[in-house]
Amino acid sequence: MKKFLLAIFIALPFMFMGCSSDDDAVDPDGGGDDFEGETKSFQLYSVADPSISGTATFMENEDNSTTVELELEGTPDGGMHPAHIHYNTAAEGGDIAVSFEPVDGSTGMSTTTFSTLDDGTSITYEEAINFDGYINVHISANDLGTLVAQGDIGENELTGESKNYMLEERAIEGISGNIMFEERVNGEALATIMLDGTPEDGEHPAHIHIGSVVEAPGDIAFTFTSVNGATGMSKTNVAELNDGTAFLYNDVLNYDGYVNVHLSADELGTLVAQNDIGGNELTGETKSYELDERAVEGISGTVMFEERMSGAALATIMIDNTPEDGMHPAHIHMGSFTEGPGDIAFTFNPVNGTTGMSMTQVEMLDDDTEFGYEEVLNYDGYVNVHLSAEDLATVVAQGDIGANELTGESKTYQLGERAVEGISGSVIFEERMSGEALATIMLDGTPEDGMHPAHIHMGTAAEGGDIAFTFNPVNGATGMSMTHVAMLDDDTAFGYEDVLNYDGYVNVHLSADQLGVIVAQGDIGQNELTGESASYDLGSVDVDGIMGTAMFEERVNGETLVTIMLDGTPDGGEHPAHIHVGSVEDAPGDIAISLNAVNGDTGMSMTNVSAFDGEDADMIDYNGLLDYDGYLNVHLSAEDLETLVAQGNVGSNS
Repeated sequence: MKKFLLAIFIALPFMFMGCSSDDDAVDPDGGGDDFEGETKSFQLYSVADPSISGTATFMENEDNSTTVELELEGTPDGGMHPAHIHYNTAAEGGDIAVSFEPVDGSTGMSTTTFSTLDDGTSITYEEAINFDGYINVHISANDLGTLVAQGDIGENELTGESKNYMLEERAIEGISGNIMFEERVNGEALATIMLDGTPEDGEHPAHIHIGSVVEAPGDIAFTFTSVNGATGMSKTNVAELNDGTAFLYNDVLNYDGYVNVHLSADELGTLVAQNDIGGNELTGETKSYELDERAVEGISGTVMFEERMSGAALATIMIDNTPEDGMHPAHIHMGSFTEGPGDIAFTFNPVNGTTGMSMTQVEMLDDDTEFGYEEVLNYDGYVNVHLSAEDLATVVAQGDIGANELTGESKTYQLGERAVEGISGSVIFEERMSGEALATIMLDGTPEDGMHPAHIHMGTAAEGGDIAFTFNPVNGATGMSMTHVAMLDDDTAFGYEDVLNYDGYVNVHLSADQLGVIVAQGDIGQNELTGESASYDLGSVDVDGIMGTAMFEERVNGETLVTIMLDGTPDGGEHPAHIHVGSVEDAPGDIAISLNAVNGDTGMSMTNVSAFDGEDADMIDYNGLLDYDGYLNVHLSAEDLETLVAQGNVGSNS
């Protein structure tokens, strides 16, 4: 009884053995001994009949022979299906190495034990499960050409690692698909091309070419088995390039190449499907830059850089409204377009006017310096698209890229009217990725034929100061000027953040010959006004009819712009003004702060106030002025300070 139970226990693994077990204990002889052999299962996939598939389980025997159990589902009752191990991979085909007992269609089973190949060569279990081969199961002895199941075994087994690349439609509408590379245990690969839309009677040659699609034509590096038009499929073992160089699964993933599927052997020039593979695959990371309209109205677009696995990039220029028969050269130039013209650093494939497109591989500058996706994102450059090879001077679309891209951060300062009535506007500073800036001056009312020099000066507009930075002149016809801001005229670093904190103001002049005539002006940086202000009335005193106001305006840096505005001042006069200690009622008080004289022609005076008079005097900010115990006097002249033309309390005395 015990022996009977032991036999049942040992036999149980055969009853439950499935295709996924690699290490179950077995007794292939059924004799009840204690030998525990290894097992290894391989998948058998359907071929002619999609309902038939199964497994081949290799079992190690005590004498180092091998028992193979084939188990298929879906075989028809009554059929007998010859089966063999063949040399090589299923994709390559090969002669029979080992003949199995036929699979009984009624049970779907076949069991064969062997220790030699059909030619008498001995083979151990370890050699069998690592054999360079595949299994075929045929429909019948009379029809060996029809396969019902097939699968690679041994070193040709697939590891489960795979890589898929899309094959996009090219010359023939409706034909597209994909190519999948599957890793084998031996490091080689199974390449399966699957296309939709192929004509049933076609045979479509396919190859891996050197380089990327946009660099085509590249030489053929590897030849696939032709795609069968009826099935749309091709299967090829990938182990070495056509020149004999080793070419394994991991090599495919890093290869600088692309796949072409051709219409026929007689029409290799006609491509039906194509795409980049390996190192040329796109990662999904992209960066787009706007290309704005320039010399030709209506022509604009974008340039998009797409990262490749290799670190290189695919550049696609897309332009709207290009003339159909045009070919438009395009380049990356050094610097920003506001500094241009900069030397050509990189040459794109020309933009086709009919499609408005250009696609170019980006991996080196024209001087062979490495230039991939990351280099593009940090490059100090801009893109020009030109009208034609014969007219490179005419730029039809243009835009900054890389480090010169704008971040979206900006700061606008108003430029008020000065000597010429009706001319005013603004200057906007826009931050670049590099931390530098693009400065755009926009003025209304400039004469069409004028060119107006513009500068940043040191200090406030009320104080005046030396030129610190020179803008490109404002074009009178457009009222615009665009300038790259990176350094002051003395080569001191001067970027976007420096502008925002600079102690300066902007002057726009009438002309290079009339720099003394200011047409627009405004404080910038720390001198910008916060919007906080206080106004004080200045009443007439000794001269009837002269009166007005004094306005105190807070600056970002805490200092104060004091603006006196009087009505009734005589033309040609200059009227000294001061803030005195105390109140009007307590006058006279000592002078605390001297202001710029009021111009009789305009009735105005503007003064920056940051400290009391005198060397090493105390500082006073806007809030300090609002709390100051003082009053303001405007005098008739420097020679007649005793005669007051206007006066009023300020600060805490108001």
